[in-house]
Amino acid sequence: MKAEYLNPFVHATRNVLETMAQTKLTGQKPHLKEGKTTYGDVTGIIGMASESVEGSMTISFPAACILKIVSRMLMEEPKTTIDNDIVDAVGEITNMICGGAKAEFGKLGMSFNLATPTMVTGKGVEIHHHSDVPIIVLPFETDCGTFVLEANLASK
Repeated sequence: MKAEYLNPFVHATRNVLETMAQTKLTGQKPHLKEGKTTYGDVTGIIGMASESVEGSMTISFPAACILKIVSRMLMEEPKTTIDNDIVDAVGEITNMICGGAKAEFGKLGMSFNLATPTMVTGKGVEIHHHSDVPIIVLPFETDCGTFVLEANLASK
């Protein structure tokens, strides 16, 4: 995956969570993903395809982190367990981040079609991506905890 493909994901993630959940993010050092399992307890996955590039974006949150983030988004007390509302919120976060990244890619002359997000609950669930290129893991630290965004884009 080309390095210039990372910035749209970083910017969109920061914009969505700082705006929607009043949560400041600190990006950690990106690294290549080892293995195929999810990082957190709730994961949103969305496919991306253009005429020249295809791949996917995944965002994965540990329970404690996403429960706090969603409580800030909804301005409610944090829930104690992951339920359908939390899973739906991760789906919306996934859509908003990928949509924001899509807009930034558009400025680079790249147009994408986006799939509907797929939601996965449970830690350590195995995910298979369409492309064989390495998956870049972008960890983010917040006062709610750490979560990761994974990006996988390859030329067709």
